[in-house]
Amino acid sequence: MNRGYHEAAYISIMHTAYITHRACLGHDMGPWHPESPARLRAIDDRLHAAHLYDFLRHYDAPLVEREALLRVHDAGYVAAIERAAPSEGLIQLDGDTAMCPATLEAARRAAGGAVLAVDKVMAGEVANAFVAVRPPGHHATRNQAMGFCIFNNVAVATAHALAAHRLARVAIVDFDVHHGNGTEDIFADEPHVLLCSSFQHPYYPHSGADTLSDHIVPVPLPAGTDGTAYRAAFEAKVLPALERFKPEFVFCSAGFDGHREDDLAHFRLVEADYGWITEQVMAVAEKHARGRLVSLLEGGYNLSALGRSVAAHIKVLAGL
Repeated sequence: MNRGYHEAAYISIMHTAYITHRACLGHDMGPWHPESPARLRAIDDRLHAAHLYDFLRHYDAPLVEREALLRVHDAGYVAAIERAAPSEGLIQLDGDTAMCPATLEAARRAAGGAVLAVDKVMAGEVANAFVAVRPPGHHATRNQAMGFCIFNNVAVATAHALAAHRLARVAIVDFDVHHGNGTEDIFADEPHVLLCSSFQHPYYPHSGADTLSDHIVPVPLPAGTDGTAYRAAFEAKVLPALERFKPEFVFCSAGFDGHREDDLAHFRLVEADYGWITEQVMAVAEKHARGRLVSLLEGGYNLSALGRSVAAHIKVLAGL
């Protein structure tokens, strides 16, 4: 490889930010829980193995400002989460979601990383970003933690893009295998946000399929959906909606639990399908949003499949 080619490739790759924080490893709901610190380690390991890690711009996720949380969560809910934070042991918020002593900082960092990603992309410092944080967010409603989620990271970032950067049209493409009910709850009456959510139905959280709204586009799909069927539905429903909306900024709620090796659901997607989804969303961002795109980690619980799928996703974000 000649030096000029190497430098050009390096510059291209460095346009993707990778935002995380070691505090997100501290959130631990127990050795039995699938939403574990090992998820971030699996992603980190795979990015190193795929020789991607060193070609990304790395940022530590800051603590979220309270103002950013209060745009999408009730003040009473935020205060209740802060009061619930234990000094030892675990506190259950619902049957699936718990807090340990490190959880509150992790949740604040997760939402703060989402906000930082928006600011970096809007400033033109990076073309796009992947936010590798936990706990995930898309099941958290305005006033309820659920489904492993405490603060709704993508909603916090979206509201920040609207309020702080005065954008008028922001799109969220949620390809987690579970319906993003919390994001829908928060933006149900916000026409400046388009939410396209594809998910297994019927399945947890047993919602979303019957939504009727100009700016909420549900894509319910049956168990056993493979890449061919998923791509057809995405082309039929998601891409036309994005084209009509012409977003100024695009977010991905990037769940990789639709992979055929993931036991928490029953889709049959593979890494190539996540690469394809990323290509489609990036094309929309390039056409309408000056390429501005932020992707936030949601689900994905088979560690090998998660690492491989995130690597495929990031390769496309980085223009490889």
